[in-house]
Amino acid sequence: MMAISLLRKRLFKDKMTKSFMFILTILSLLVLVFMGVGLYMKSRMILNEHSLWDLLTNADWKPLSGEFGFLPFIIGTLAVTALSILIALPISLLSAIYLSEYAHSWTKRVVFPVLDILAGIPSVVFGVWGTLIIVPWIADKLGPHFVEYTSGYTVLASGIVLGVMILPILVSLFIEIFTIVPQDYRDAAASLGATKWQISTKVILRKSMPGIIAAVVLAISKAFGETIAVLMVCGNYAEIPHSLFDPCYPLPALIANNYGEMLSLPLYESALMFAAFILFFIILVFNLASRMMLQHVEKKFKL
Repeated sequence: MMAISLLRKRLFKDKMTKSFMFILTILSLLVLVFMGVGLYMKSRMILNEHSLWDLLTNADWKPLSGEFGFLPFIIGTLAVTALSILIALPISLLSAIYLSEYAHSWTKRVVFPVLDILAGIPSVVFGVWGTLIIVPWIADKLGPHFVEYTSGYTVLASGIVLGVMILPILVSLFIEIFTIVPQDYRDAAASLGATKWQISTKVILRKSMPGIIAAVVLAISKAFGETIAVLMVCGNYAEIPHSLFDPCYPLPALIANNYGEMLSLPLYESALMFAAFILFFIILVFNLASRMMLQHVEKKFKL
């Protein structure tokens, strides 16, 4: 009888634990829904004043005249994020391959703490570094070779700073992903005469491709919402950038620059909430599309 009683208690605890975790999972999903609904409700005023098409395709940003064109901010956000990934991805991928497959143990003992330090540096420090080093370099050294004049506060500066910020995250994630690949795969490829580089590119990368995509998606999601560092080097100019040496104005910088000062203007506040809703929607759609692509890649690259 005592054994049956103990068994019932264990089963009851197991059911309660399962129900509790299910409730927490639902709550985490509801947080996402509440965020989206809240931002939409706060954006209704400007959506009642202007059509969605005009807001997304108009390039004129003159709030005091009632013109709210979000196209420059959307393009600026996408341009800076894309450039940062183009800079960080090949560097982080090759660095992770070297550290996981080629590097000696003493090299790892030196590099890993440095990556942890880089990942923990506040974004404002990266912004100051970009303002003091990257911006003058672009304005005085690099820019004159390509354009007649540039202030240095450009899409390129934003992309470089943001790329450096997400670099340690990508390297750490890639190393963890490569480490999970069983040693048997490496040994089998080596027994067939494959070189280290062939093992890395044909075996490790192929087996790790779903994880690599997931890590890149995580990095892009972080890059989309980065504010302070980008705000300090982007130029904050509400025009569509036509080259890497033009200033830009990403959505997070728009919200951070204006939200506190414009609460007295209801339409302006609604416009800023709509900017946050656009950013929320872009990240949501991107993650959903990436999840679908990830499922396809998992089937294609399955060994």
